[in-house]
Amino acid sequence: MKAIKPQYITDAQGNRVSVVLPLQQWQHVLEELEELDDIRQYDQVKARQEPTIPLDEYVKKRQQRTNG
Repeated sequence: MKAIKPQYITDAQGNRVSVVLPLQQWQHVLEELEELDDIRQYDQVKARQEPTIPLDEYVKKRQQRTNG
């Protein structure tokens, strides 16, 4: 990915009030933010230090609960 080179929209006093990015760069920014959010959520869950079980065991228990 090339460096992001935003264009700025300014008010009458020259203060930056908005940013314009090419769509491809904006999509890349969104993807990066989503990945960062996933990492933060993972870190929060890991910090709880709750006991874990293998996925297949969880699926079996879940199916038993829904089937009666």
